[in-house]
Amino acid sequence: MSSEDINSKKYSFSKSITLIVMLFAFLFIVSLVLLYFVIQHESSLSGAEQQIKLSSQGGFNCEYSEAQKLYPFGEGVMKVTSERVAYLTLSGNEIYSLSVNYKNPSCITSDDFCLVFDLDGYSFSFLNKERAVYTMPTANQIKGAAISPNGFAAVITSDEKSYGNVFLFDDMGNTISQWSSYNSGYPLSCCFKSDNSQMAITTLNTVGAVVVPYVRVFDIVQTERGYTVEDNSFFTTDTNDILATCFYLDDSLYTFSSTKLFKVKNDAISQVNLDFSVANYSMLSGNHIFLVFADGVEQMNKLAIIDHNDKIIYSSDIGSQVHCVCSGKGLFAISVDNRIFVYNQSGSVVGDISVDEDILRMGFITGNSLCVVSTGGVHTINY
Repeated sequence: MSSEDINSKKYSFSKSITLIVMLFAFLFIVSLVLLYFVIQHESSLSGAEQQIKLSSQGGFNCEYSEAQKLYPFGEGVMKVTSERVAYLTLSGNEIYSLSVNYKNPSCITSDDFCLVFDLDGYSFSFLNKERAVYTMPTANQIKGAAISPNGFAAVITSDEKSYGNVFLFDDMGNTISQWSSYNSGYPLSCCFKSDNSQMAITTLNTVGAVVVPYVRVFDIVQTERGYTVEDNSFFTTDTNDILATCFYLDDSLYTFSSTKLFKVKNDAISQVNLDFSVANYSMLSGNHIFLVFADGVEQMNKLAIIDHNDKIIYSSDIGSQVHCVCSGKGLFAISVDNRIFVYNQSGSVVGDISVDEDILRMGFITGNSLCVVSTGGVHTINY
């Protein structure tokens, strides 16, 4: 074999080795890139049972401005605008509608009833899953409202002669009672006992050098001629807290300020010994209180579950930005950061879902499902 042939073979072999090395290097780099994206994807799912794209779920898509007008209710959503209130299915089909003229419409819902009122306006509408039941004008501006389990509506209005009024209506719109606050201060919130036998009102008196909170309790008594409302008791605290939220748990009445929890039981009011700086959300589910709180402004949010003996049975950090909460079926759901957590009453997480849109509102629906109103529309997700 000539030296020329030997050199040619050496060159070919060297060239082949170079190509193999280059190919190996290329595949190695591609593998590293793919591994990086896999790690990033797994990191984004860390701790979540599943990640879903909301736009691919059942429901319907809409603009953000439209989504802001939608409230989960029943097995669908209530669409509330200044001119119209409409009950829609989860696919966006209209079940019924009602024409209104509200400048600042607000909506509250319960399991079976919905109340839409014109905040600082002069009218409200009461609806159920089948129809709009009644629309009621008011003589003074509406400041707030509440719904009882059997469809009674409490409406707080302003008043030139007193600090404010609380009207109680039955499920057909008949006026049961009117309470005017002359000595207790401005009515802030109302709530009903589960058996509809009592109604509580929190107020704030600002006449003196310091503000004084009150809790007023009324009995709702059914007679042969209908319902009557009778004074039961009233309480005040030795603090100047604004009691903006109240609810009944069994036979006890609880009321929250932004930093304290008070309990009314056995004709006495006392502060519940809980350590929190800022209460962001408080909600009743089943026979437990779910409290979302933080140790200070812009601090990590935490969730505490409190039983009827005022014991914390669960407490944990949950995230930075809470979007919304809801309760139902003895469960509690919270949308925080890009996750939705569903808890049962013992504190076990029964659902942990990562989502790709901010959540505006949520509600439990049939099955293990949530109706979710996001910035991009209405969707159903399973937990």
